[in-house]
Amino acid sequence: MSPRFTTLGAYPTTRMRRNRRSDWSRRLVAETRLSVDDLIWPVFVQDGSGSRTPVGSMPGVDRLSVDLFVEAVKQARDLGIPAIAIFPEVDAARKTSDAREAYNPDNLVCRAIRAAKKAVPGIGIVCDVALDPFNADGHDGIVRDGEILNDESVEVMVRQALVQSEAGCDVLSPSDMMDGRIGAFRKALDRAGHQHVQIMSYAAKYASSFYNPFRDAIGSLGALKGDKKTYQMDPANSDEAMREVGHDIAEGADMVMVKPGLPYLDIVRRVKDAFGVPTYAYQVSGEYAMLRAAADHGWLVWDKVLLETLACFKRAGCDGILTYGAVDAARLLRGK
Repeated sequence: MSPRFTTLGAYPTTRMRRNRRSDWSRRLVAETRLSVDDLIWPVFVQDGSGSRTPVGSMPGVDRLSVDLFVEAVKQARDLGIPAIAIFPEVDAARKTSDAREAYNPDNLVCRAIRAAKKAVPGIGIVCDVALDPFNADGHDGIVRDGEILNDESVEVMVRQALVQSEAGCDVLSPSDMMDGRIGAFRKALDRAGHQHVQIMSYAAKYASSFYNPFRDAIGSLGALKGDKKTYQMDPANSDEAMREVGHDIAEGADMVMVKPGLPYLDIVRRVKDAFGVPTYAYQVSGEYAMLRAAADHGWLVWDKVLLETLACFKRAGCDGILTYGAVDAARLLRGK
């Protein structure tokens, strides 16, 4: 037991419920504060105009054409949400084994960035850097003879990071888990005059079973051959996560992320305690889908479980959370 707890009094002199008796008292002694400033909203974009496509495995989540995405960005601004994360559903005809559409300066992501920055210049734009939306193989890296190649994948993703930065991305968020990519990005960005672009690394990304609804949303689920266990982390490991985070910080990451979220709050706490850097977690698609589906069946109350889970992220040490429930949470937190 920590020394700070060795002088606790005994009942009935000490009554722990006294501080819980009234709302005003509970607010005064609250140890964790959740605010709109803690939220990043992941949004899926698609080609077309005026088009909105529901994601069947994620109730309440839609893919949006760029024009409707801009309206969503305005909504986020009006609610005080600091940043939006963009994830594309790429037309199947543009998916190739070399993922070259990832570094097309006029690809769907770059068009969405430019449109958002023109309409709402003050909002933060976070961009995923990985090849799975553009890769005919559905993997986060280049595949050759069944092997996911590390260095070749990093070379392609550097080109992807540069076109996103040129389009106006504020935060690059590499989710691929290839070795050495943070250092490669930082050097390339600095050489290109993008010293201001931040890197939020998916530093501890696990080979989780909670990602399927996301893969459904970006259209990579059917294309994926095999699994991602050779580059994403084993859920059994904790010390390995610390080494991954340490390497990414040393290579130039400004912020780090743990993914998924709720099943890995122990990792969040370890990272925050050990490194003290801005630390984020992603309430991933499977976490969102199971909570939302349970609420839709009347088994849970959505507003309550949403805020409770987000507060748990904060309590564990998160400086911010990526959540598909960001708009609902912002409305609740602002009383709208």
